[in-house]
Amino acid sequence: MKKIVLLVSMLAAFVAASDAQESRQDISLSGTALIEPFMSSSTTVQVHSNAAYGAVLSYRFMLTPNSALEASYGLTYQNSIHYFSPNFGCLPSGICPGYKVLTRTEEISGAYVRSFVFKNWNPFVEAGPGGFIFLPIRNSGTTNIDTKQQTEVGGIYGAGIAYEVSPSFDIRAEYRGWVTKVPTFGIDKFATNRWYNISVPTIGVAYHF
Repeated sequence: MKKIVLLVSMLAAFVAASDAQESRQDISLSGTALIEPFMSSSTTVQVHSNAAYGAVLSYRFMLTPNSALEASYGLTYQNSIHYFSPNFGCLPSGICPGYKVLTRTEEISGAYVRSFVFKNWNPFVEAGPGGFIFLPIRNSGTTNIDTKQQTEVGGIYGAGIAYEVSPSFDIRAEYRGWVTKVPTFGIDKFATNRWYNISVPTIGVAYHF
């Protein structure tokens, strides 16, 4: 509920900031892939992840024909994040199994969007602040039961292209990036003291109104 209230508040703030402008709005729904990079650090901890898949819902409020403010909420289905370190202890065989955390990830973000018009093709770039919520799934796939939900503040950026199918619809493809701290889920020994640059490619459909 708190996340929905926050998203509605962001939308209201965007509209209030622009109520004197002649506007055009759109809402889009896109499928996403979340690809977290391999990460290692001076703390000896290494972090590996597999890809996650999900969706992002975005609302844009046009300030001018070529610029807009955007609010987004995204959710990915579970992926696993593996933490490895010799300090965790190893088996007699020399294998260090580490720990695995099954995770869902949420995004709440706002961005400024600058677009360019070439007939039916509309390339665009965007950037802005974001909040990222890492939600551990406590089942047999998570091998540390002390993990806790973690919220990190960072930023999002992206570049993509929209193809106008009709005055009311377009198809969008975009590379989006998240910049945020590598999560520890409240476990001190998982700390890397590093930042992620997470790749989040998207493709979806937008409706203009």
